[in-house]
Amino acid sequence: MDSPSDLARADALLDELIAQQRQKVLAIARQLLPKLSSEDVLNPDGYPLLRSDMIFNYEDGLLAGLLTAQMALRARLRNVDSGRTGGA
Repeated sequence: MDSPSDLARADALLDELIAQQRQKVLAIARQLLPKLSSEDVLNPDGYPLLRSDMIFNYEDGLLAGLLTAQMALRARLRNVDSGRTGGA
């Protein structure tokens, strides 16, 4: 799965998953605090109600994991594109 086209397809899929998860996190946040913007949700520490909600934290953690996976995949894609294949 190290061909650039396979990695690019995986990256596109992660883009879709991340967009869906962002929407889900925002919807959960707005159930708790209806006037929150998508920017507010990026920095939830200013909202104790968000920080204390287990469902919000779980879904926000899933989003963080997807973003981390995408960063790792993009690093791998850059390595493949530049001809480097070593490492994880």
